[in-house]
Amino acid sequence: MPDYIKIVKGDDRIGVWFYNENDKPFSIGEKMCEINENAYMNGYNWDAFFNYYFAENAPDILEGLESDPEAGSYAAYYEMTAENEKKAERFAETIISLIENEDELYRIVRENGDDIEWD
Repeated sequence: MPDYIKIVKGDDRIGVWFYNENDKPFSIGEKMCEINENAYMNGYNWDAFFNYYFAENAPDILEGLESDPEAGSYAAYYEMTAENEKKAERFAETIISLIENEDELYRIVRENGDDIEWD
């Protein structure tokens, strides 16, 4: 798994941690902000982006999700169940896919940036 993502399992919940200030996501976030000045990609705006993206593409991932954005990171938590463990893995895989295929992020911000409820 890349250094900007981690899945953390506890007794009662599972978390997906996205370190948006690591080199690759940080430079992508800067380019996203160049496309749309509201898309300064701190943890709060990644939260806004993920809420928009999953509502459009995989709304089931948002079911039972609790997010905890900060300036330098974003965390998503689910209650620890087998179903939620699969959701957390899909969430992490989606983040990796978006970061590794950053042109998709730029396209979404360019085409739908005004529909996203930025921080």
